[in-house]
Amino acid sequence: MASVWRAHDDVLDREVAVKLLTPEHTADADAFERARNEARCGARFAHPNVVAVYDFGTSRRGGRGTAYLVMELVEGPLLVGALRDGPLDWQVAVRICAEVCAGLAAAHGHGIVHRDVKPANIVLTAAGAKILDFGVAARVGHPAEPVLFGTPTYVAPERLDGEPAGPAADVYAAGVLLYQCLTGRIPWPVNTDEQVLHAHRFTPPAQLPPIPGLPPEVAELCAASLSKVPECRPTAVALALILSAAADVQVHVPPVLAHRTEPVRAALDAPTLAV
Repeated sequence: MASVWRAHDDVLDREVAVKLLTPEHTADADAFERARNEARCGARFAHPNVVAVYDFGTSRRGGRGTAYLVMELVEGPLLVGALRDGPLDWQVAVRICAEVCAGLAAAHGHGIVHRDVKPANIVLTAAGAKILDFGVAARVGHPAEPVLFGTPTYVAPERLDGEPAGPAADVYAAGVLLYQCLTGRIPWPVNTDEQVLHAHRFTPPAQLPPIPGLPPEVAELCAASLSKVPECRPTAVALALILSAAADVQVHVPPVLAHRTEPVRAALDAPTLAV
């Protein structure tokens, strides 16, 4: 649908990344709207673990129309590549997922649900993990569309039932991601998309195997995140805080915590977490 180029911003004298829609997709109203949605969602907030969006526009240079998205240029491999060699060291896995959850917490704090959290949308930079691609993101409470956006492996069960977009769906995807980073596989023995979707709805996730040194609260948190019931999952804030403590790293959580201590305490004390 698009190509991404390294470019130089002459106005501010900096290196940037520019995503260009192909001409045929620029003429496609749905594709154009997804690109504009990515720009709008990314421009609503800034966070160290989310790739920044600088601009969006259209151009007809050379007689060819295109839409473009100007973003922060980030250097590093995608998480999906790192997982091809198997599971990560547990401290690395927990750190990456803590940073991802911190970025999700910031998005949720601004009323945005990513809806496509997966290894291919996470880049590993020298400054930490960063979330990419808010193209299918939605506002919290947005009604479900006739087409299911996202990747089957990481889709929460309530989304399969046509429920509105909610932060708990991203937490479910983060739970799958954490399990995958720790084990090198997803929590169900499935081979097809149909089997995956059935497992999301009806099959309990496999327990994490014994991992030397892994704090027990991480395993409990992973299981809680994969609950079939959205209300039984922890928040992205709780995930970020508990995982960062387990990996002994700092993450940036929304400043709203300064005057919303009770909900956070409730999330940390939830019986599903047992911390």
